[in-house]
Order: sequence, then C-alpha cells, then structure tokens
Amino acid sequence: MREGTVEVISLDKGGEDAGQMARDVGSGLSTTPKDLSPWPKYFYDAEGSRLFEEITAQPEYYQTGAELSILKSRSEEILARTRCRELVELGSGSASKTRALIDAMIDANGADGPPPRYVPLDVSESALRESGERLVAEYPGLEIQGFVGDFDLSLGRLLGRPSDRNRLVAFLGGTVGNFTPQKRRKFLGALRAGLREGDRALIGLDLVKDARTLEAAYNDAAGVTARFNRNMIRVINNRLGAGLDPDLFSHRAVYDADLERIEMWLYSEAEQKVQTPDLEARFEGGEGVRTEISAKFTPESAARTFEQSGLELLDIYTDDRDLFALALGGPA
Repeated sequence: MREGTVEVISLDKGGEDAGQMARDVGSGLSTTPKDLSPWPKYFYDAEGSRLFEEITAQPEYYQTGAELSILKSRSEEILARTRCRELVELGSGSASKTRALIDAMIDANGADGPPPRYVPLDVSESALRESGERLVAEYPGLEIQGFVGDFDLSLGRLLGRPSDRNRLVAFLGGTVGNFTPQKRRKFLGALRAGLREGDRALIGLDLVKDARTLEAAYNDAAGVTARFNRNMIRVINNRLGAGLDPDLFSHRAVYDADLERIEMWLYSEAEQKVQTPDLEARFEGGEGVRTEISAKFTPESAARTFEQSGLELLDIYTDDRDLFALALGGPA
C-alpha cells in the first residue's frame, strides 16, 4: 500500500451470532454467583463505547492520564530500544493515546527505511476509518492498514499476516486485567505465538494500590461507570430479547485485596425473570451478577504473567506516582 493512505480490511469470518451470545450469557447466569465477567466485550455496543470514553474523563479515573504520561515521556525510548517500524494496536478505538508512539516511530525511522506503518484492530469499522482519516491527515507519510475484528476471533489471523518490518504490538488501557487468569494466559500465549523474531509487545497494566483510590475509580461520583455497567443489560436485551429492566439494577465496585482485583457487580432490586427460546434465567430480589473483573499487578506478578505465557518481561515503565505501568516484552 502507498504511504499517506488508509486501508480497512475485515478479519471477521461471520463473527459470533446471537446464539453464541445466548450460550455465554446463559452459562454466566446459571452459575452461583451469577458471573458475566468472562465476556467484557458485551459492554461494547455504540453506547457502551461512548460511555467508556466518558469514564476516562472522570476525575477519579486515573488510568488514562497515568498511561498517557508514560507514553509521552517514554515512547521515544521504547521505539529506540525495539527498533520497530510497524505499530499494531489491539482495540485501538479512537487511537487517542497512540500518537506518542506514532511520533516516536516516525522520528526513529531512517531516511532509507520503509515508511512507518500503523495497524489498528478494532470491532468498529467506522471507528477505524474515522481515526485513520484523522491520523493520515496529521501524518502524511504514515501507512495505515486497519483490521475489523475482535481479540477472541482475530488475533491469530492479524499477527499471521505477512509483514516486512519489525512490529510493536500494543495492548493499552489495562484491558488485559479484565480477563480471567486462564483467559489471560491463553490470550498472551496466542500473542506470543504470533510474534516473530524482532517483534515486541507493549501491555498496559494497572498497578496494585490502596483500595480507596481503586474503588473510587470504579464508583465515580457522576455515576458514569454505573451507567456503563447497566448498559450490559441493555446489550443483552437488545440482542437476545431478555426483557430485563436495567433501571432495577444497582451498581457496585469493590476491591478484593486477596485476589488483587476490582470486581464490578449489578444487584437486581426486585425479582426478574428471563425466558426466551435461547435464554432462561431468574434474579431474586437483591441477587447480584458479577459483570467485570479488573486485575491489578505488581512488577513481580507482571513478570510471572509474562513467563507463564512464554514472554520475557524486558522492562516495565511507570508514571511518576506508580499508578500504572507499560510492560515491554518479547519472545522468551
């Protein structure tokens, strides 16, 4: 492809149908306690994506600002160290935090080398096109090749595609903490399997800190996270015809110090029942469903997580308050 262009390609071979979602949701609502946290992607319809962007602007939500400060201060060092000329971003969204890495990649690009390339993966084709058009206007010499797909279905196909340059695969925002430990190992193992010699991975990790700071970030005073949490019920209603009342669910987020993770819950304030051809479930009054986990890391647990997945932790970069980290890894 030519530099200064945007190309968007679909990796989705049909995707997951409503039947798969019904199986996931049915499985989660049949456990004790009810648990939908293994499927965080069901938060993200258009409204869920909008609400998450609003969450990142809340004063209690430190993650975005802390991660951005690391990117602004350390991207040049990271790109000089990795010597990567292709930036692959998983779950790119609006690409709002990516510019520091793109700037550093362009600055590090030699005059005789191939033009730098940005390869975002996102479930939203419109988001890819909109962010791509903005970026190519800002960086006329940048190649942008976007891919539509999600992590579960598309990672192997994305990383298996030919590339003529070393790649930095970025998974920002602490999203890896939303996976269960088993799924985290599986995901990072698949990422490791897709890395070739010279490739590197840059993973955002939220760090262990005091419970008050953590819980405030997920129980913001404006109630945006609560609306985001209840939006999962709306997604289930819209796609499965579940007929649950989102306004009858109250939001709560708590920190489990033993497991070093935040847990988000919704509690039904009244008895509710779901009965469709594909899904049957019942909520008692006061019964909860866990909707998300968000693991927090120390440098030691980050190294163990990488090692268990066949990755070597090469370095870990933190902000000046040790709130957040970017972990740089490569094939072990």
